[in-house]
Amino acid sequence: MNVHIFSSDLNAVFMLSVGAFLLSMALTPVYTYFAYRYKFWKKQRTTSTLGEKLEVFTKLHASKFDRSIPTMAGIVSLVAIAVITYCFNWSRAETWLPLAALIGGGAVGLLDDVINIRGKGSGVAGLRSSLKFAMITVLALALGWFFFVKLGYNSVQIPFVGVWQLGMWIVPLFVLAVVSTSNAVNISDGLDGLAGGLLSISYSVFGIIALLQNHLMIAGFCFTVVGALLSYLWFNIYPARFFMGDVGSFAFGTSLGVIAMLTNTLFLLPVIGVLFVAEAGSSLIQILSKRFFGRKVFISAPVHHHFEAIGWPETKVTMRFWVIGCVAGFIGLLLALKGGHI
Repeated sequence: MNVHIFSSDLNAVFMLSVGAFLLSMALTPVYTYFAYRYKFWKKQRTTSTLGEKLEVFTKLHASKFDRSIPTMAGIVSLVAIAVITYCFNWSRAETWLPLAALIGGGAVGLLDDVINIRGKGSGVAGLRSSLKFAMITVLALALGWFFFVKLGYNSVQIPFVGVWQLGMWIVPLFVLAVVSTSNAVNISDGLDGLAGGLLSISYSVFGIIALLQNHLMIAGFCFTVVGALLSYLWFNIYPARFFMGDVGSFAFGTSLGVIAMLTNTLFLLPVIGVLFVAEAGSSLIQILSKRFFGRKVFISAPVHHHFEAIGWPETKVTMRFWVIGCVAGFIGLLLALKGGHI
């Protein structure tokens, strides 16, 4: 590749990231004004999926219960990403699908956040988990149909093996990837800066992969997301000024799954996002263990709360998870380079 052309492409991609960062920073005071004026306070969960009292969780986060912290800040990132993408990085083949996933997932999360903010009573505030799962699944089916029928994708790359032709069966695989990733990211959003940092790492790695594949607009989208996330992290690092809410976690998770499918790196997603897998897996193990054996595997789930419960400060859990996320990202990038994805 011509060095001058590559340098020009890099400049264009990273300018999108800078633009998203600056626009998000500019929009944040607007969100903050309305969030505090109209009291977008997040209602903390007090009962688990199985209906049990969350005594350990409540004790660990008592200080957050004592102060009002706005949620739904992810809407700032969504607006910034949508504006930058539509104005400067629009492509039916490369950026329409991840942007549609971002907005669609954000819409499901926004509904959940609004119910959380305006709802009455205690317990599990917001939409029922089963309803959120169903809504994300319907969204993923629609996106998967577009992926297969309109964009013509019908195979996946298996590292060190080759291409696996699936035909129409690519759609259920697409749905599995998107639904799993969106829920895993949502579960991971439990400590100040945790989900935002892990998402920044994951999108950066997929952006580099897309850049090396010469999918410049997908790379641009990934780094647009990174720019918006860095603006969010500026305010969300401990002690958090606000939370992204489900509008953010579902949006970023849904879109991340789509990016993995578009770059044909689905089987690298569990490596690059290994902590998302660990977070979702720990919650599933906890639920199954309590339901079938009547005992807990973790003191509190997901696993980041377990580490808090054994005495790790919240900041230590977050920072160490970031380090693991960086190492996993490098491993995923290496597998992409050696496994036939680039």
